[in-house]
Amino acid sequence: MSSVSLVALGSTPVGELPKVLWPALVDSVVMTGVSFVLSVLIGIPLALILVVSAPDGLRPSRLIYAALGWVVNVGRSLPFIILLIALIPVTRMLVGTAIGVAGALVPLTVGGAAYFARLAEAAIREVPRDVVDVALASGSTLWQTARKVLLPEALPGLLSAATVLAVGTLAFSAMAGAVGAGGLGDLAIAYGYLRFDNTVTFATVILLIVIVQVVQVCGDLAVRIASAHR
Repeated sequence: MSSVSLVALGSTPVGELPKVLWPALVDSVVMTGVSFVLSVLIGIPLALILVVSAPDGLRPSRLIYAALGWVVNVGRSLPFIILLIALIPVTRMLVGTAIGVAGALVPLTVGGAAYFARLAEAAIREVPRDVVDVALASGSTLWQTARKVLLPEALPGLLSAATVLAVGTLAFSAMAGAVGAGGLGDLAIAYGYLRFDNTVTFATVILLIVIVQVVQVCGDLAVRIASAHR
């Protein structure tokens, strides 16, 4: 019997799946959660700068808008696997390694922040200009207007954008498993592909689908709550 056949017969028993899936799930949750939070914290200021410095913004600056827009476009236009490889020197400099969970955080954050910045920019632009003008006319500074008017008024759109970011980050974290980042993607490759273990493959796919559905439902609920309290 060939070695491939022997490996194919070595499917993980269903009862052993939790032991196999749990560590990978924890890694995926850590990668997704940490990079998601960092992406939002970086992406919102970038979005505000883009909105304010736009030609029709509160403080137009063609140079700032063009330069920042170019950087954001580069970050979100590269396929994630290419971005991950291109940032290996930066990742090693920042976290000391380019593999494992820590090694995936830098490219996940860079790509996520650029992606979220554009989504958040679109949400903030939906705030009526007259609302902003009233705040400025009442004596609010640019920072106060952004903090007390732009962000609260754009909150439903920002939450919707954050939901899209969370789902995308989970997908990217699974893709990072192809280069040894750990998590469910790494498990699917190491067991499902290299060991021909269809049981682990199907379990990983189902688990990812469930997580995405939960994230989407929670995000939609948050958007409805925010919209009701505007």
